[in-house]
Amino acid sequence: MRKGQRLKHRKIPAHKPPGPPHGERADALARNRLVRYMEEHFEWMRVTGYSLDTVRARRIAIRRFIVWCDDLGIDDPREITRPMLERYQRHLFYYRKLDGMPLTLGSQLGCLAPLKTWFKWLAREHHILANPASEMELPRQPKRLPRTILSAAEVEAIIAEADPSSAQGLRDRAMLETLYSTGLRRMELPGLALYDVDLNRRVVWVREGKGKRDRVIPIGERAAAWVNRYLSEARPQLIGADTEALFVTDFGEPVSPEYLAAKVKRYMEFAEIMKPGSAHLFRHACATHMLEGGADIRFIQAMLGHADLSTTEIYTHVSIDKLQEIHAATHPARAERVQDARSNPGRADLRQGAQDAASTLLAALEAEREEGG
Repeated sequence: MRKGQRLKHRKIPAHKPPGPPHGERADALARNRLVRYMEEHFEWMRVTGYSLDTVRARRIAIRRFIVWCDDLGIDDPREITRPMLERYQRHLFYYRKLDGMPLTLGSQLGCLAPLKTWFKWLAREHHILANPASEMELPRQPKRLPRTILSAAEVEAIIAEADPSSAQGLRDRAMLETLYSTGLRRMELPGLALYDVDLNRRVVWVREGKGKRDRVIPIGERAAAWVNRYLSEARPQLIGADTEALFVTDFGEPVSPEYLAAKVKRYMEFAEIMKPGSAHLFRHACATHMLEGGADIRFIQAMLGHADLSTTEIYTHVSIDKLQEIHAATHPARAERVQDARSNPGRADLRQGAQDAASTLLAALEAEREEGG
């Protein structure tokens, strides 16, 4: 018996753990007036259509800045000047985490970009006379390829660790298969509802993905078969309260992005694949393996929900029928592999994808991973 298989049989207590305490740090900052302006800003964001995920991410960034200001005794936005913002930018640059590593440029950008939006709003609402962040130069995001990419064999090894003999294992197998087949973001798969998956047509509707954009993407025959088995055999055993969520936890509640990431990491450990990352690695793998299979870069962009890449705007509307055709021809987890490439004359054209376009796509995926998307 392999080491991973022995670990798998360790039982987790059946009771639901209590949630983390709420509001402890909020109380510590409540006396700072900057918090009130921050909350008014977030209310404006919600009213004007920003997603809750965007508000949540910007809350982390702006609160971090307020903590820094609070340490300096600053609680009035009128006291904040451009030199102070530049000082905060240097603070982020020289900051070291507990492991001694600096913040990546992507993390620094994630801390600073929300401040520009916040101070622009403060100036427009006449809370401050002038916008001190208007000319602040943000760090330039390098175009880096992913640090680690799972091979097709590694993905298959991870997926195989989910034991479908139990309801929980069958659910996990269906989630892993769906992640790999569709390239969904870590935030998107937990948001799937029962009516978002059409197993007959083998398509998935992503509603209000990143940027509040909807899209329709194909799901492979193999993944659809596992989802169908999960729906008929496992979900009825797991479901508790009435919910429309496609995937539910052991307690019958909708899975969360954190829950999904922990599951992927757990099965990576079972497969003894010790690479950094978790759920987003499956998104990388989906894109990379389809590129290697000859998929055109435009179809992968449409499938992943990238409305724009920094160096090119190359895609208009791509029909779901064409996406399904490309998906079936290039994804390594399809039910039956095409035996003879010569029987598909369009396959040769698909292999003509430009190397720089592929690198741009992978760099965008890596930047997306650093943003936490």
